[in-house]
Amino acid sequence: MGATVGSAVAIGLMSGTSLDGVDVALIETDGEKITRFGPTGYHPYADAERVLLRNALAAAVSLADRASRKGVVAEAEEFVTRVHAEATERFLDLNGIDRATIDIVGFHGQTILHRPHAALTIQIGDGFKLAQRTGVPVAFDFRAADVAAGGQGAPLVPVFHRALVRALGRSGPVAVLNIGGVANITYIDGSRDPVACDTGPGNALIDDFIRSHSGEPFDRDGAHAAAGRIDQDFVADVLNDPFFAAACPKSLDRNAFAYAGLKLPALSVADGAATLTALTAATVARIVPHLPQAPRSWIVAGGGSRNRTLLRMLADRLAPASIETAGEIGWSADALEAQAFAYLAVRRLRGLPISFPTTTGVARPLTGGVLASPDGRGGIGARALS
Repeated sequence: MGATVGSAVAIGLMSGTSLDGVDVALIETDGEKITRFGPTGYHPYADAERVLLRNALAAAVSLADRASRKGVVAEAEEFVTRVHAEATERFLDLNGIDRATIDIVGFHGQTILHRPHAALTIQIGDGFKLAQRTGVPVAFDFRAADVAAGGQGAPLVPVFHRALVRALGRSGPVAVLNIGGVANITYIDGSRDPVACDTGPGNALIDDFIRSHSGEPFDRDGAHAAAGRIDQDFVADVLNDPFFAAACPKSLDRNAFAYAGLKLPALSVADGAATLTALTAATVARIVPHLPQAPRSWIVAGGGSRNRTLLRMLADRLAPASIETAGEIGWSADALEAQAFAYLAVRRLRGLPISFPTTTGVARPLTGGVLASPDGRGGIGARALS
């Protein structure tokens, strides 16, 4: 297997804010069009590993230096690097892929702190060690250059969403809604640069509530929420936060709206799940007035696309626009962000922009990321593009 002329074969690795595991995906692309979608894979985290990552998130709250790696943060970074290497090696073995045919690996790492207002974003995971272990060049630390240039550093996936929507050939405007721990939207209308931002909490509040009140990892299919009653006063109160009145671009840390700090009333598991699910749907709807036009259609991806109650609430709030899941139109609901970071890695190789004034607020389109070669060489190569 190898790339067609003008294209590169890339593997993308993604460990998102839901802290569930590592998604792996292979694509072939020239950094503009996707020539081929390859296999995908998933490496779940064990309970103890998720605890380690949550402890690192808690410890990161006090960090002011993005290079700091002490205590549990250092332990978590070693784990993240190792588990991504193992996930890559297992993916190659299971699919009979020769690593010599892979041009680049896009390694997102694990975000443990994201405070763009303080010019601070931290993704743990050592790309140099990953390149040395796998024997494949690695692009990593994609967000730092954008934040250093005054951008939000997130979301970065919109340029990939644009490529996917263009391939559909559907008339716009179209919104791609990714619901991970945090929810984000990409607005696409013709050839214009995508408009994007985080909309608010995605699955994180629901997952954390369910875990602490039932011991289950998440609300499977939205079953708890479907049986509960929504505390509308609580939802309305949270929506008064200034974040939801702000225009795009804007971004959030996973714990920006931790449910424990939101004065959630004492609710049953079902009522709490229903209320937090309704909050996610309401915060998505609040972004519509900030878009150039109301989208005609919405494509929902990420873990939230499997929550039937959330999808129903979104359909109610976003009507008359149509609602489809990524899986329903042939996209990979589970591996979409892993595919995106494979795509971004190739754009990094080609010097193409990965963030734009309309997606992160950076002054000019910007490429970003650090390149690491298997022999230990590499360096920062972000530059603004006129």
